[in-house]
Amino acid sequence: MQTAIPCLLMRGGTSKGPFFRASDLPADLATRDRVLLAALGSPDKRQIDGIGGAHPLTSKVGMVSLSDKPGIDLEFLFAQLQPEKDTVDTTPNCGNMLAGVVPFALETGMLAARGESSTFRVLTLNTGMAADITVQTPGGRVEYEGSARIDGAPGTSAPIEISFLDTAGSVCSGLLPTGQPRDTVTVTGEGLEPFTLDVTCIDNGMPLVIFKASDVGVTGLESAAELNANTDLKRRIEALRMQISKAMGLGDVSAKNYPKMTLIAEPQNGGAITTRSFIPHVCHDAIGVLAAVTVGTAVKMPGTVCEGVARLEQGAGPVTVSVEHPTGEFSVTLDSDAANPDVVTKAALLRTARLLMRGEVMVPRSVWAGPDPQS
Repeated sequence: MQTAIPCLLMRGGTSKGPFFRASDLPADLATRDRVLLAALGSPDKRQIDGIGGAHPLTSKVGMVSLSDKPGIDLEFLFAQLQPEKDTVDTTPNCGNMLAGVVPFALETGMLAARGESSTFRVLTLNTGMAADITVQTPGGRVEYEGSARIDGAPGTSAPIEISFLDTAGSVCSGLLPTGQPRDTVTVTGEGLEPFTLDVTCIDNGMPLVIFKASDVGVTGLESAAELNANTDLKRRIEALRMQISKAMGLGDVSAKNYPKMTLIAEPQNGGAITTRSFIPHVCHDAIGVLAAVTVGTAVKMPGTVCEGVARLEQGAGPVTVSVEHPTGEFSVTLDSDAANPDVVTKAALLRTARLLMRGEVMVPRSVWAGPDPQS
């Protein structure tokens, strides 16, 4: 006998994982985490005994519930797992998996469509950030087919519009956790030749450390595979991450999936900036949604390490920033306070999602025997 838990397997943006009703999972957090690890098959680099995809981008979980908070329709808790670790991190957000939340709620009958398109407000419990999400619902059903294309996901799909309402300081104490747009840091570590570089520590939806690729000995135009194979580079980046995180007020992040480490270079294909994003130990084949929002904010903000590297025409009103990455680009539209144009007040972007499979994931009864029938 095993324990069967209802779930939908969904692609959200360039990520993938099972979505659950929060009420279908154990209320006890330690037990819940053991269930999620068993469901995905971690720790094991192949995740052969679970439904995980053997990569951080496909080792993600969404947990959804109806909200009783005024003005909020749904609450979303995101969990990041790792193939080779026994960790379940619910601290950061994931803007890609967020794209699957409203489709999941509509598919499972938690919500009803509101016309040809349906907009719902979702609160991410990880950081308390809210977003308005619009999906196409012709005939009262979620439409997945369409002409919208996002780099990092094959083909085209129906568009899902996400408008983030309040992203600054999602995990850190504020937008600029060190208090300034640029810091100079000398990185040291055991067996590491000390090196000095300028960084921007910023959190507008995702804590990032942004620095020039040339300052760590690469061009920033390498493929993700090439950077993942560069063990010396990864040692330097991890030493920087461990050291600068304390200045960001994040403490010891050895067991955390943030801050994301983002290398930048001049744009190559008409965008505003080129990026290579470590998440944090593997180079992303694209870039995360909220990482793109945060990079775009750094491009728009004066005094960051993006100055002299990025190419962006500033102007009144919303500005669209095209963030180049290893498999294409990610455009985010940033709006500012009219009285202070350097302060981003709203970020809007386009994602897609698709329901891949519906059913039950099985976990050993030794992990969880299922809900108490008396509860």
